[in-house]
Amino acid sequence: MMTLEDAWPLFGLCLRTPRLELRPLRDEDIPRYVEAARGGLTDRALAPPGRSALANAWDESENIAANSARWIWESRLRSSPEAWTIMFGLWSREGEFLGAQDVGATDFAALRTVGTGSWLRRSARGLGLGTEMRAAVLLWAFDHLDAEVAQTSAYDWNAPSIGVSRSLGYEPNGEARCGGAPGVVERELRFRLAKEAFRRPRWQLEVSGHAPAAAFLGVPERD
Repeated sequence: MMTLEDAWPLFGLCLRTPRLELRPLRDEDIPRYVEAARGGLTDRALAPPGRSALANAWDESENIAANSARWIWESRLRSSPEAWTIMFGLWSREGEFLGAQDVGATDFAALRTVGTGSWLRRSARGLGLGTEMRAAVLLWAFDHLDAEVAQTSAYDWNAPSIGVSRSLGYEPNGEARCGGAPGVVERELRFRLAKEAFRRPRWQLEVSGHAPAAAFLGVPERD
């Protein structure tokens, strides 16, 4: 009998680090995703008044549950060889839901470039998990998908996110003006990481379910 993983191979993908497990979000994970987001994602001691590291401060919206579900479902719709986004849920090895890490690409076969974004629930901040979760998807992208470049961005005041990028070897790659909270224009700093510049962690990434997921995304197996 066909399983859900047979129909949607991304659900069989799993990345494991010493402290974390990353798996594509399923519908049954949405309540825990919402609960973690409602607990607060932005450290208000770091953010300027009225600002959020997240576009439109969606973690403070009255419609956070429905909006979160829509975002997760939309990411699945954006999953074809031409353009894809994988929304990984983040769990501790003890099973606590801690946040989310996404990785995506457009025309990956030609460009070999991925982009990332992430958030951690407030109680999980300051433990080095932001670096560990980003390193996990970079290891998967560079070593298993054969990506050549990774890109990311952060608002200029978001020191923790910028610090994670710099610690992993990203270099500045320009900036842009973009809308943040209502009436606020943010300065977004962009970063680029070449595969050969990646500062690899000392630990090894454990990956399961890669081959079916890569085939689903149109990424051929490496020779």
